[in-house]
Amino acid sequence: MTTRTAATEVTGPREPYDEHELAPGAGQGPCPPASTSTRTGDDGGHRTGGDDGGHRTGGGDGAMRHFTVHHDGVTIPVSRGGRGRPLVLCPGLNSTQADLSELAELLRRDYDVVTFDLRGHGLASGADRYSFDAFLSDLVAVLDELERHDPAAAPVLVGYSLGADLAVRHAAERPGAVAGLVLIDGANPLPEPFITDIDLAEFRAMARDQARSAERAKGTARQVLLTARDIFALGQEIDEVRSKILDRYREIDRPINMIMSTAIAGDSTEGRAPRHNQLWRSGVERLVREQPHIATSWLDTGHQLVFTHAPRIAEIIRRAHHPSAAPAS
Repeated sequence: MTTRTAATEVTGPREPYDEHELAPGAGQGPCPPASTSTRTGDDGGHRTGGDDGGHRTGGGDGAMRHFTVHHDGVTIPVSRGGRGRPLVLCPGLNSTQADLSELAELLRRDYDVVTFDLRGHGLASGADRYSFDAFLSDLVAVLDELERHDPAAAPVLVGYSLGADLAVRHAAERPGAVAGLVLIDGANPLPEPFITDIDLAEFRAMARDQARSAERAKGTARQVLLTARDIFALGQEIDEVRSKILDRYREIDRPINMIMSTAIAGDSTEGRAPRHNQLWRSGVERLVREQPHIATSWLDTGHQLVFTHAPRIAEIIRRAHHPSAAPAS
């Protein structure tokens, strides 16, 4: 198990809730190469692209591979490359693997990094339902495909925002399936709802703005197909998930590292930002009081920390899960 580290404060710009996610968001970065064409497997399970299924065993040879996973009527594009122990990077709501490309490239220097898009995001196909459980099924499908090819290599699972909540649920439901968790600005056991009745109009407006902004990325590796109604409903569902997530942490026996922003709602001293920022910190403090083995690092920035502070986040991940360490099984 890990030991709790001292809080890490890093100077940097603070952003309010950004255009990509209701209380989490996305950033900009170079797009990944397109996925290869798909072929139908004979195992009745997932189907992958490439002449070797896009996979390799062992620590990785540095070459990039692109393949697809099919499940639940959706197609999930996956990219894999780097050297070392396996690490899976799960994006959040309204963020894509293209948005996370800077962090992924930094980590590929020391890890065999797997990135993918959730349904309705990036190069993944759209779906007739967008819910927490639906997104969780996307993560599980990708991890199952990796396990099928490398059954002895439990990966470090890194989740950003909603991706962190998905990572916690998966680790709780499948003990031993991951070597450890790195949770970036998500999976926060909030003591109170983030979205209260007086916040509804504001969050609906933000959801509409996010959906309109997403129109500019249509047809690219950063596209998001969710409607404003989808985004708003998911924001409320994430609130509900986080109200119960403390119980999930109690079921996890792997090392957990949290990398959190100090100003998820921006640095305004007016409006609801102070309450939301304090609530965000209170949730983590609540968790660490109960689970003192959880290591936490606070970055003095907003929710776009995964884009504005990618080198610092990569450094924290390397420190928490040393690249030369043998994967847990």
